[in-house]
Amino acid sequence: MKIFVPGRICLFGEHSDWAGGYRRINAEIEKGYTLITGTDQGIYAEVEPHPTALVLISTKPEGERRGPYEIPMELKALLEEAQKGGFWSYAAGVAYQILTHYHVRGLVIDNYKTDLPMKKGLSSSAAICVLAARAFNRTYDLKMTTRGEMELAYLGEITTPSRCGRMDQGCAFGNRPILMTYDGDHLEVDELQVPDDLYFVIVDLHAQKDTMEILARLNRSYPFAETEVERGVQELLGPINKRIVHQAIDALQSGDAERIGALMVEAQEFFDRYAAPACPEELSAPVLHRVLGYEPLKPHVWGGKGVGSQGDGTAQFIARSKADQQAVIEIIERDLGMSCLPLTLRAGQKVRKAVIPAAGFGTRLFPASKATKKELFPIVDRDGIAKPAILLIVEEALKAGIDEVILIVQEHDLEAFQSFFNVQVSIENYNKLPRHFQEYAQRILEMGRHVTFAIQDRQEGFGHAVYCAREAVGNEPFLLMLGDHIYRSEGERSCAQQLIEAYNKHGKSVLGLRRTPEDMIANFGTATGTWVEGEADLLSITEFAEKPTVDYARNNLRVPGLPEDEYLTVFGQYIIRPQIFDYIEEHIQHNVRERGEFQLTSTLDRLRQEDGFLGLIVDGQRFDIGLPEYYLATLKAFSEG
Repeated sequence: MKIFVPGRICLFGEHSDWAGGYRRINAEIEKGYTLITGTDQGIYAEVEPHPTALVLISTKPEGERRGPYEIPMELKALLEEAQKGGFWSYAAGVAYQILTHYHVRGLVIDNYKTDLPMKKGLSSSAAICVLAARAFNRTYDLKMTTRGEMELAYLGEITTPSRCGRMDQGCAFGNRPILMTYDGDHLEVDELQVPDDLYFVIVDLHAQKDTMEILARLNRSYPFAETEVERGVQELLGPINKRIVHQAIDALQSGDAERIGALMVEAQEFFDRYAAPACPEELSAPVLHRVLGYEPLKPHVWGGKGVGSQGDGTAQFIARSKADQQAVIEIIERDLGMSCLPLTLRAGQKVRKAVIPAAGFGTRLFPASKATKKELFPIVDRDGIAKPAILLIVEEALKAGIDEVILIVQEHDLEAFQSFFNVQVSIENYNKLPRHFQEYAQRILEMGRHVTFAIQDRQEGFGHAVYCAREAVGNEPFLLMLGDHIYRSEGERSCAQQLIEAYNKHGKSVLGLRRTPEDMIANFGTATGTWVEGEADLLSITEFAEKPTVDYARNNLRVPGLPEDEYLTVFGQYIIRPQIFDYIEEHIQHNVRERGEFQLTSTLDRLRQEDGFLGLIVDGQRFDIGLPEYYLATLKAFSEG
């Protein structure tokens, strides 16, 4: 298994993580707020289980290999290694915490590549800790969320002599901005999305600063300020920081790079005014200010500021464009002899395509399915028009903003589907239609321009059907809907739109869920997990189970807050990131079958382990037309409005 963990850079709010922690003692202090993101550079590793030891191999940024270094997977040995300090201590500290909380064996972590600079305020030690926590989590399926990995990484790092701040392990959330809020011992994390790519440059100032001295001096202002300078520090890291960070969030989420640059300049001015007097030897930072004020950079940047503890360590700029980002790097490296790293905050990929498998025979609806595909069975919609089921599904996808709908069909059924979506009825029959049906006939052809087809040449399971759309989907997230299920929301937002909005907000694969009584779960895929903080109907999934027994569900699939006889089962709509195709391909290549077929559930579970997966309780209903009694129930429900 391969894992990548980036470094971490603080865009806004440095020092407020520990400052907010003083609210344990003085509730008058403002909460701390930091806006951070992962870097484009980081630590790469291959991991595999080991029966008895933690085996570590590392690669320095310049390519030098170290190790293997072996530590017995025993609490005493791991703690001793962690407390020694040094390079190996971070992974040992995390392993100690993991072994304290979980029953696991050992691990081999081969850090085969590192392109993250060490000791430059980018939290390389935190990245190592997150890497170790994630390696144990995925290898042994410990069902930790990203937040859980972050917390274990923090506990692991403070097991070493390092006394890192609470924001360092935010690199667990990857290369996307997050807001971290500190209220005493309580930490909140909110993930953010940007609508457009934003281009930053990180600059190694090649100078010196004493971070420990900066922290020691600023900490004198807490928990109670007694002098004018101390009151200024508390004002800076409290109300001023709160205002700037929240304005920066608005600017990020609207893609306003110019506003972000102006806030960077403002934040640096306030830092110089209120923090520098507390530690002038370190925070006057002549090298930082020379770079920030370097005249040739100004046409290419919207603004810049210091990084981390500030001082003459690292600077950051937001560039006006991708070309300006490169120009900034060239100017600084050529004129100032300093090294730079690019950092691009990328807009999340939009969900533009939908996949609808419609290649099944419809065994349970025979002999009607011999006459026509079950996806073409008629349903009278709310508008009084009798529509084939597939049309209702396609309409929902297009109304949710989907650009292309990919129908997976058998080759001998292709003509029937193409005829419906792409061929107008004969002119004689068209002229017989009432006016509103003629308009709708035109509307079907308009929808048909968004419909393409993929062929499933043999029926080998749901996973195989989805895999047939790989070439058509490409490297994009996609909406997956079932061809024999009809969806109807309870509000203005369609079921598909609800899932797309959840994906756009969080950037992770999303599974639609519905509440289901215990006596029915043997018929459905079932999921469990932990509730996402601040979200009423969103779950961070920790396990998928395909048609579980009641006993298994009672022991493993309960969801906090639901009645004991109720579970969350698959609704029939998904937003899936494209890595899923690689996992299905592995199953096909190695003939990994379940109940004789290539299924989707196990690959979804792997995607959950390696990339995270959310579950959304959909505000709506699904209607399965795959059984005669279900089809009758669907007709009845739609006839009642």
